[in-house]
Order: sequence, then structure tokens, then C-alpha cells
Amino acid sequence: MTTHSEFTIQTHGAGLYEFTDQVARWVSGTGLLTLFVQHTSASLLIQENADPEVQTDLQNFYRRLVPPTSDPSMSYLTHTYEGPDDMPAHIKASMLPISLSIPVIGGQMALGTWQGIYLFEHRDSPHHRRVVAQMFNS
Repeated sequence: MTTHSEFTIQTHGAGLYEFTDQVARWVSGTGLLTLFVQHTSASLLIQENADPEVQTDLQNFYRRLVPPTSDPSMSYLTHTYEGPDDMPAHIKASMLPISLSIPVIGGQMALGTWQGIYLFEHRDSPHHRRVVAQMFNS
């Protein structure tokens, strides 16, 4: 049996937003969960959820790796009319996963002890991000 749902994550600017608990309340049975973000400037990650410094360091790393178009090193970019964070957000989303597959066993996601599910918002402005979930029960 296949079921599906949609999660909306309200972001308040660039950063990682954990939504593990929302997904955990929804999954059931045993099978495979697929998550897919419906945006081209955000990503999905399974990442450590114990120490918030991990999320801070990830965000700082990607900001340094792909700075805004206002940075002189990014002057070659042409897609700039949606703001200096837009094209860098697309680049980051092209480098990181936009979908995840997670085994579900006995109604629980088979995540590790310190793993959580995150939406990685790459834009500076607040957004409502949609993540489609599909559960394939065996």
C-alpha cells in the first residue's frame, strides 16, 4: 500500500530546519519513505540533531563556498534579478539532495541515534517550503 502526505516548513531565512518529529508522527508500518522538496532553492538533509553547532557550521561552509552575487568572486553569474542570494541558492540546491529515502521498520524511521531530517533553506527571506512524502508499505 502507498500513502502520501505533504509537509509545509515555514522558514525564517537561510538555515537548517528540522522536521523529523512531523514525519515520525506520520509514518506507519514497514517499508520505504521518500521525501521530496518541491523547490529549486532548498535542499533536504539527514544530519546530526544533537549539537546545533553542526547546523551553524554547515550553513557557514556553504555560504563561504557559494557567496551571494554581490561578492566580486560571483560577478560571472547572470541570474541576478531575484536578489543576490537567489542564484547561489540554486547552486547550493544543485549540490545537495532534494530527495531522501528512509527505511521504516515497525512504524519508526530507521534513523541513527543523532540523525534528524532537515530542510536546508538557502534563501535569506522567509518561505513556506513544501515537502512531499510518500510511504511505500511492504
